[in-house]
Amino acid sequence: MNIISKLAIAASLATALTSVTIAQDNLQGLVVGFSQIGSESGWRAAETSVTKQQAEALGVDLKFADAQQKQENQIKAIRGFIAQGVDAILVAPVVATGWDDVLAEAKEAEIPVLLLDRGVDAPEDLYLTMVASDQVLEGRVAGDWLVADVGDADCKVVELQGTVGSTPAINRKQGFEEAIAGHDNISIIRSQTGDFTRAKGKEVMEGFIKAENGGADICAVYAHNDDMAVGAIQAIKDAGLKPGTDIKVVSIDGVPDIFSAMVAGEANATVELTPNMAGPAFEALAAYLKDGTVPPKTIITESKLYTPADDPQGEYDTRKSLGY
Repeated sequence: MNIISKLAIAASLATALTSVTIAQDNLQGLVVGFSQIGSESGWRAAETSVTKQQAEALGVDLKFADAQQKQENQIKAIRGFIAQGVDAILVAPVVATGWDDVLAEAKEAEIPVLLLDRGVDAPEDLYLTMVASDQVLEGRVAGDWLVADVGDADCKVVELQGTVGSTPAINRKQGFEEAIAGHDNISIIRSQTGDFTRAKGKEVMEGFIKAENGGADICAVYAHNDDMAVGAIQAIKDAGLKPGTDIKVVSIDGVPDIFSAMVAGEANATVELTPNMAGPAFEALAAYLKDGTVPPKTIITESKLYTPADDPQGEYDTRKSLGY
C-alpha cells in the first residue's frame, strides 16, 4: 500500500486538519478552484468547512463556487476556473453524467481535476483521482446492521433515496439491497428520493406513514444520509410514534444531529462518511506536482458504523465544531 492510500485510509475527524511537509512545500501559493454541490446537508457544509481550513493551513488560495445543487452551475464554475488559469480544480459532482466536455477542457488546459466524495461516468484519464468512501460498502454496512438487529423478525423497510442520478444514491441503494438479499423477512416496501435534505426527507416520510397504516406497518427507515433521517424522525414523532423504537432509523454520514438523536433514543445506527476528503486530495496533488507521482485512481476513506453503544454524546461534541 502506498503512502497516498495510507493517508486516505487514516483520514478521520481527529486528523482532519493534519498536513504533511510534502503538501506544505508543494502547494504553498497555488490557486485551486473548488466547485461544491451546495449545502443540502450538514455533512456537505462540514466538507466545505474542512476543505477551506485545509487550504488555509497549506497556504492554498482556494476559489470557492457553490453550485446550489445544479450541474449547469458547476460546469460554468469549472469553465471559469479554467479561464482564470488555476493550478488545480476540486469538484464534488452533483450527478454522475454529463462531465466529459468540461473535464476534457480542463485536461487540454493541463489543469489536474480531483473529484471529492462522488464519482463521474467519464473516461478516467480526464481526472487525476477521486477521494471517496466506498458508497456501496456504506449501504452494505447499514443493511448488515439491520439484518443483525431484526434477526428472523419480519421487517418492512421504507427507503429515503438521495438525489436521483447521484453516485451516493445509486451506490448506497445497491449496497443495502445486497446486504438484505437472501433475508426474506426483510423487504423494501417503498422507496423515494428525499434529495438529501431534511425538509424533503420529512415530507416523503409523512407520505410513507400515511400509506402504511399510519406507520404501523413500517419496521425501519433507511435513509441515504443523516439529514433525511432527521427529517424522517420528525415525521415519525408528528405521527405519534417513537422513532428508534416503533420505527428503527438507520442512515449514513455521521453528522452531529444524528448523534443527538441517538442520545435521545430516536436513531439506531449511522455509517460515518468523513468530511475530510480534501486532505487526501491535497496530498495526492502535492505528490503529483512535486515529481509526477500518479495517485491511485480512487482513494478510499473508511466507512465506520456507529450505534448508541458508541458514546453518541462524545461523538456529537467532537464533530459539532467542524462546520456541520
